[in-house]
Amino acid sequence: MLKNEKGFTLIEIIAVLVVLGILAAVAIPKYLDISAQARILAAQGAIAEVKGRLSSAQAKYMMANSGTAPNSTTLYTYATGANAYINANNLANVGTDYNVTTAGASAPITITVSAVGGTNLTTNVVGNFNGAGD
Repeated sequence: MLKNEKGFTLIEIIAVLVVLGILAAVAIPKYLDISAQARILAAQGAIAEVKGRLSSAQAKYMMANSGTAPNSTTLYTYATGANAYINANNLANVGTDYNVTTAGASAPITITVSAVGGTNLTTNVVGNFNGAGD
């Protein structure tokens, strides 16, 4: 009478649950680590974008000043001034997914990313711009 019944025993179900639990315990921390690393790499990409904008502003400055390269403070003032190639708001605006700030009161120009994709980074990603080719 019981020979034709099909299904899983309680032992088999518990064994599968244990294996799934072990896999989840290993996979979830690895996934979180990969997500954090992806945010850091995205922040580095945002810093590269701002550096590209500063490099363009430096090239424009040099063309207007007989090839003379500005120091970092002069470049930041030139890049973000009223008649600038880019203004202070647009310099750090690399999209709504990033929280980027810049500071250029002293050399070098500092670019800081504190959030990516609406998630605050555990440690801010910081880059510096010293001049073209940086």
